[in-house]
Amino acid sequence: MTPTPLPSTAIAQVAIVVPDIVAAAQAWAALLGQPVPEIIVTDAWERARTEYRGQPTPARAKLAFFHLGQLDLELIEPIDGPSTWRDQLEQHGPSLHHVAFQIRGMPEQIARGAAQGMPLIQRGEYTGGRYAYLDGTARLGCVIELLENDPSASSSGAEA
Repeated sequence: MTPTPLPSTAIAQVAIVVPDIVAAAQAWAALLGQPVPEIIVTDAWERARTEYRGQPTPARAKLAFFHLGQLDLELIEPIDGPSTWRDQLEQHGPSLHHVAFQIRGMPEQIARGAAQGMPLIQRGEYTGGRYAYLDGTARLGCVIELLENDPSASSSGAEA
């Protein structure tokens, strides 16, 4: 049986975990010839409802986004709680964390990923949508992020 492909092959983000987001944002800004982006902090658990490995977690992170045409470069500095971001940084140092795709039908896409050997490791909400991280490390070399924006909302840039 051939696996069902993602509904979109357009990459929305590439994300890197970093220990110091200010320094990383300045370095990337210099390389790209762009201004240093605003650094935002993800929502607390009461709003984000973040789950890591099936359990609620107070995981939070500082984020910075470089908008590069169709693709965003996202920098992530973990700041609280157990998370896939913290694990990545502790195990591999500053490194590629995920490649993200915009999708519809989050529950179906999570199930599809699990059927392809990529289990859900973290999920949460952001203003205007939700995200899910699938562990694609063994198969693909990185985490796969699914981003689902609500139809009436535009992306706030605060997804993880």
